[in-house]
Amino acid sequence: MNVKEALAFADEVVFAKTGKHLDDMQVGVIEGVLKRQKYGDIAQTLNCTEGYAKDVGYELWELFSDVFGEDVNKLNLRSALIRKSRISNVTGSVISGNHVARGHVIGALNVCTSQDESPEFLRGKQRAKMEAIQRLQAVGLTDEQIAQCLDLTLEEIRQVDLTE
Repeated sequence: MNVKEALAFADEVVFAKTGKHLDDMQVGVIEGVLKRQKYGDIAQTLNCTEGYAKDVGYELWELFSDVFGEDVNKLNLRSALIRKSRISNVTGSVISGNHVARGHVIGALNVCTSQDESPEFLRGKQRAKMEAIQRLQAVGLTDEQIAQCLDLTLEEIRQVDLTE
């Protein structure tokens, strides 16, 4: 789940509970927390005080804790959103109040397909694999050693030799 998907899911959860979408400040706090920023950095980005950013976060953690039926805080927000979004996708349900209401689907969140599987990501992954193989070959490792190190097949290693 990337930050954009997490924000969309969080917005749907908040809307299902309160009838209101996340405001810019709430989006900024959630986004900052998901990017593992400190409240001081989040506040600077949002042009507010650190105390205000913490207050906004506290209100959000309370709301998510109530909706999800578990303690949610800055440290476990990402895992709680991932866990609950998977439940909602698998059951086709929306989480509201302290229960899951069947028959409602939250947004169009697809946890199985992420940006990690995008064509750009796959090309980058292939390029990184090729560069790693070439670097290991340059230091004198055999194809067998490289395959073992990178958990690849000999065929994959030899294909890189062919593409050079």
